[in-house]
Amino acid sequence: MNYSYTIWIPLVPLLVFLFTGLAGSRFKPMISGLIGTTGLLVSFLLSLVTAWKFFFVSGLSGGAYSTIIAARTTWLQLTDYLKIDLGVMLDPISVMMLVVITTVSLMVHIYSLGYMKGERGFERFYSFLSLFTFSMLGLVVATNIFQMYIFWELVGVSSYLLIGFYYERPSAVAASKKAFIVTRFADLGFLIGILLLSFYTKTFDFAELTNPQSPVFTTITSTSFMGLSVITWAMLLIFMGGAGKSAMFPLHIWLPDAMEGPTPVSALIHAATMVVAGVYLVARMFPVYIAYTPGALTVIAWVGGFTSLFAAAIACTQFDIKRVLAYSTLSQIGYMMLALGVSGYEGEHGLGYMASMFHLFTHAMFKALLFLGAGSVIHAVHSNFMNEMGGLRKYLPVTHLTFLVACLAISGIPPFAGFFSKDEILVAAWQHNRLLFSMEYLVAGLTAFYMFRLYFGIFWNKTPHYHHTPHESPLTMTLPLVFLALGSAFTGFIPFGSFISADHRPFEPEMHLNIAIPSVLIALAGIFIAFILYRKENPVVARFINILGSFHKVVYNKFYIDEVYLFVTKRILFNLVSRPVAWFDRHIVDGTMNGIARVISFTSEKIKGLQSGQLQHYALAFVSGAIILVLIVLYNLS
Repeated sequence: MNYSYTIWIPLVPLLVFLFTGLAGSRFKPMISGLIGTTGLLVSFLLSLVTAWKFFFVSGLSGGAYSTIIAARTTWLQLTDYLKIDLGVMLDPISVMMLVVITTVSLMVHIYSLGYMKGERGFERFYSFLSLFTFSMLGLVVATNIFQMYIFWELVGVSSYLLIGFYYERPSAVAASKKAFIVTRFADLGFLIGILLLSFYTKTFDFAELTNPQSPVFTTITSTSFMGLSVITWAMLLIFMGGAGKSAMFPLHIWLPDAMEGPTPVSALIHAATMVVAGVYLVARMFPVYIAYTPGALTVIAWVGGFTSLFAAAIACTQFDIKRVLAYSTLSQIGYMMLALGVSGYEGEHGLGYMASMFHLFTHAMFKALLFLGAGSVIHAVHSNFMNEMGGLRKYLPVTHLTFLVACLAISGIPPFAGFFSKDEILVAAWQHNRLLFSMEYLVAGLTAFYMFRLYFGIFWNKTPHYHHTPHESPLTMTLPLVFLALGSAFTGFIPFGSFISADHRPFEPEMHLNIAIPSVLIALAGIFIAFILYRKENPVVARFINILGSFHKVVYNKFYIDEVYLFVTKRILFNLVSRPVAWFDRHIVDGTMNGIARVISFTSEKIKGLQSGQLQHYALAFVSGAIILVLIVLYNLS
C-alpha cells in the first residue's frame, strides 16, 4: 500500500512556517492565522487517513503490525556502512503520535485565532507554531536516531522562540533561556549516547537498533566501562536526553518557568508534544532497553515514580493556575516513564508499555483542555492567580463544564479517559514493584486533590470584585474546548491494546477491579477534601497551613531546587571555576598572544626602515655592503 503522501504531513507545516515567516507581514495578521490553521487541518486529515489505512486497511501481517518506510533518502554518507538518512517511518507508535500532535496543534491553532487576536507579532506567533509542529512531526516519523536528534534540537529551538514570544518581558526572556540551556545539557548526554551506540553498532537505523536479534549488538554488549557495559552507558545517556525534554527530576526546573509563554503555547508544549518527546524516545528504543539494559529501565521507573510524587506535592501548594498545571504535567509524565520502566516485552508482560502510550494519548486530550481552559479563564479575568478568582461558573458556562470534564479525566474518575489509562499503569506497577505502586496510589489522591482545589478555587469559592464583568470566550476558543472535552470523555473506550504494544502484537488487557476500585476511592477522597476546603472560603485552610509550618513553606518554594541550582552555578561554577578560567584566559592565553604581538610590533618598527622605498637608502646599503665585503676579502688575503 502506498504511503508516500505521508511526507506532506510534516512538510505542510514547514511550508506554512516559511510563508508566514517571510511574507506574513505583507498581509493582514488574521491571514497568517488562517493559513497556519488550514495547513494544520491538512496535516490532521492526512494523519487520520494514515491511521485508518495503517490500522484498519493494511492491518496485521503475521499477527503483528508492520513497520513501513514510506520515504527515505540519504542525506550524509559518513562511511561505507554509516550514513544519516532522512525519511518517514510508520509503525503503531509513530502513527499514533501523528494523530496526537496534529490534533492538539490544530486545536491550538484554532484557539489562538481568538486568544492571540490583536497581539503584536501575531504572524510571528503562527510562524513559530508551524515550525514547532513540523519539528515534532519530523521527530516522531524519524527512520533513524540521528534524524530524531536533528528534529529533537529543532523542537528545542522552536520552544525557545515560543516561550520567549513576549521578548520585551525580562521574565519571558529568562524562561526561554532557562528552558534552552537546561535541555541543552540533557541533549549533550543524548548526543554522546548516540555516538557511543553508533560507534559500536555501526548504524543509526531504527530497523537495526530496535531489533534485539540484530548482530549489530555483538560488540557493544561485550564491552564494558567502569563496571557497566557500554550499551548500558549509551542507553542511560540517551535517557538523559529524554529526561531533559520531558522535564524529569532533577532536570525539571525549566518547565514551570515556561509558563511565561502565551497560554496556547503552554497547551502545545506541555500536553502532547515537547514534554512527551522523552517518553516517545524511551518507547522507540524500548526493545534495546528490555533486551540489553534492564537495569536502565529500573532507573527510568524510579526517576518517573519520584518525579510524579515530587511534582504532585508541589502542585498542591501553588496559586498560579498555569504553574499548577505545569507541575501536573511533570507528575503525569512521571506516570508514563514509570510505566515504561516496569514493563516487559510481550503480551500481558508488556502492559506497562501499552499503558504508557495509552496515558500519553489520553493525557494529550485532557491536559490540552486544561491549559486552554485556563487560558479562557485568564482571558476573562486578566489574572493567573487562583486567589484572585472565584464564582466564574456563572460567567463562563462552557469553560466551566469542559474544565470539569478535564479535572474528572485527570483524576481517574470513570468513565472518563484518564481512568482507563491510569488504571493500566497501576496494574503494571503492581505486577512489578509494590513500592512504586504504593507511591502512585498516593499520587492518584494528590492529583484529584490539587485539580479540584484548582477547579473549586476558580469556579466556586468566594466571588471577588472583578474590575469588569467576566464573559465567555469567543467561538474560536470554545470550539476547541468542546472538541477536547469529548476526547477527554470518550478516548478511554478505545481498545488501545489492539493497536499499540511493545511487540506490535495486539492483546486485550483485563480490568483489575481490586486495583481500580481503591484507586477511584482514593481519587474521590481527594476530591472530597478539596470540596470541603475550597468550595467556599474556609479558615481551616490557613490553620492547616500553619500546622504544616516549615514543611508547607519548603514545598511551596518547590523544595528550593532552583535555589540549589543557582548556588551551584553562581557560587561554585562561576566563582570557583569560571572566574579562574577567565583570569587564565585573559592573563596567560591572551597575555602570551599580546606579548608576542608586542615583540613583533617592536621589531617591525625598528627594521621597517630597511624597506623605506627610497632609492638612495638602498644604494647606500648596497655600497656599504660591497665595501665591507671587499675589506673582509682583503683582510683574509693578508
